[in-house]
Amino acid sequence: MATTSETRRAVADCEARRRRARSRLSRGWRERGRRRHRTEATARPASLSATATPVEPSPEAAAIGSRGLRRRLIELVVAAIAIGSLLLAVPALHAAVSDIGRMRPGWIAAAVALEIGSCAGFVIIFRAFFEGLPGRLARRVAWTEVGSGALLPGGGVTSYALGGVLLHSAGLGRRRIVVLSGGLFWLTTAVNGLAVTIGALLLITGASGGPRDFLHVGLPLIAAVASTAVVLFLALWVRGARRGWQTALGEGVQQAARTARHPSWRLLGAVGYLGLDIAVLWCTFRALGAAPSVGALMLGYLLGYIATIIPIPGGIGVLEGGLAGALVLYGTPATKTIAAVLVYHAIAFWVPSMGGLFAYLQLRSPLKHPRPAREPTVRRGRRAPERITSATH
Repeated sequence: MATTSETRRAVADCEARRRRARSRLSRGWRERGRRRHRTEATARPASLSATATPVEPSPEAAAIGSRGLRRRLIELVVAAIAIGSLLLAVPALHAAVSDIGRMRPGWIAAAVALEIGSCAGFVIIFRAFFEGLPGRLARRVAWTEVGSGALLPGGGVTSYALGGVLLHSAGLGRRRIVVLSGGLFWLTTAVNGLAVTIGALLLITGASGGPRDFLHVGLPLIAAVASTAVVLFLALWVRGARRGWQTALGEGVQQAARTARHPSWRLLGAVGYLGLDIAVLWCTFRALGAAPSVGALMLGYLLGYIATIIPIPGGIGVLEGGLAGALVLYGTPATKTIAAVLVYHAIAFWVPSMGGLFAYLQLRSPLKHPRPAREPTVRRGRRAPERITSATH
């Protein structure tokens, strides 16, 4: 009897020791997993929050296909035919058509080169915000955004929405897309406001020819300052808001401010994106033998582009009307202005559209068939930044 009791106690002690060993082993594995998670979270840069595995494209990305593209192209062809018919039907516009035929080709070639440079400027500033993306993916998404902004109605809003769909399909989180795209939008908008201020100061000081009255100079300057103040107030107001679109909007403003406070050469992309596009319009005037003042050209350009809020594919008709009306208001000759604006819009439409269409076609196949992830390479002893895994890399 005593032997049986001792045997039972020995078996119970053995089972207890085995359970304690399993428990210690389980705690050790859990602690090791927590340490690994903390290490990976520390190593991951705060600029991006993405999954490490490829993500299948969302239904929205698949919906933006060739059928919708063909429909937009047909709408653009119809609008272009309507504008051409208008130019031929209205006698007062015959002179503008004749001026287009007499344009000097050297200036037109320079305008095309400058438009390519403007698109490249957007690609550069895009990579300043989405620096953790693989370079090839970032360039293609940026070119797609530029092209969709020129091709689709809605301009910049449509382009950022399409870029967000593509970025989410590549693995970037929705909230992070909103914050970074918002920062990009606010920074480029700030450059527009700075350009309005510079143009107004050029006219006020007499450094550039053109009207100097309150209507032509004072109102645009007040509007630019007021818009900047509203954006800054909005960023401060949303700091205390709960998580939602308000905080994402405010974080976008703060992201733009952080990027501006830590300047790099990529910030020149925002200046080139706007400045080179204005230079394209100046070249079309020079092709006609005209030379508008810089201040009047800057203000006329920026005010004329407000017309693109009307959702017309490619801005056909509305951009010509807005730019021509604003530039004539600042003293440029009407006939030459119409001719210059028509050629400018043709260049500003076809160059980014063709580049964006090519980039989008390059993106479609990899997003549908993502490749397995691969480790980023480390160069010259530096730790490679965390990257979004994508088939385009």
